[in-house]
Amino acid sequence: MSYVFNIPCKDNAKLRRIVDLVKEDNELQAFWKCSNVMAINRMGYTDHGPIHVKIVANSALKLLRMLLNKGIVPNVVKDYDLANEDAEVIVVLGSIFHDLGMIVNRENHEIYSVLLALGFLRNHLSVIYDQDQRAIMISEVLHAILAHHPHQQVLTLEAGIVRIADALDMEQGRARIPFESGKIDIHSVSALSIENVEILEGKEKPITIKIKMANSAGIFQIDELLKARIQNSGLERYVHVIAEIMAEKERKIIERFEF
Repeated sequence: MSYVFNIPCKDNAKLRRIVDLVKEDNELQAFWKCSNVMAINRMGYTDHGPIHVKIVANSALKLLRMLLNKGIVPNVVKDYDLANEDAEVIVVLGSIFHDLGMIVNRENHEIYSVLLALGFLRNHLSVIYDQDQRAIMISEVLHAILAHHPHQQVLTLEAGIVRIADALDMEQGRARIPFESGKIDIHSVSALSIENVEILEGKEKPITIKIKMANSAGIFQIDELLKARIQNSGLERYVHVIAEIMAEKERKIIERFEF
């Protein structure tokens, strides 16, 4: 069992090694499959497995690099004198493991994710870091995992990035607000209205998130999910969101609605 997991590591040798270890980890691959069985097959929710975590990891890495280019300092650098490369490892690992607790249950899954990730982190990070640095990295990754959930407090730049990146996986019905498959309600109609999400360098703020909608119902996803994630991420002053309808005439999502 193996999933394509492409991450733009560039010249970050630590991140490249971590990504290689993730690709080789058969137990993690199996857990991702279990996450989707629980989320999709049993609960009727959207994907929480390998495709989702790959999208989140790529978005998180892009957000972090844009902030680094503007001279914004990650917490692992500010608080522990580690490097920007280590911050990249943190946001990627936080993204990889943030939904692993779905194999247990959706409720409190962020707590289960922390518990499940700990063993993986100890094994993988010991290949790259000494004992003290590994403890720091585990601490930072576990906080990023826990804080991706909106009910938890964000205390680091890296955790805020993972929280926002998670919410950005909303193209073509992949929204993070759960809805039952085949059910027609504001969640499903709004999710299907999101056509495209772009992360761009901003003018007024370091980052612009541009969202294209086929229907104005997509505003529900943006206002209820993304806005709340950004407002409580600690990154509010760095992110500007623009949402617009693609065509002059809105695409019809449903024919009629009755109850």
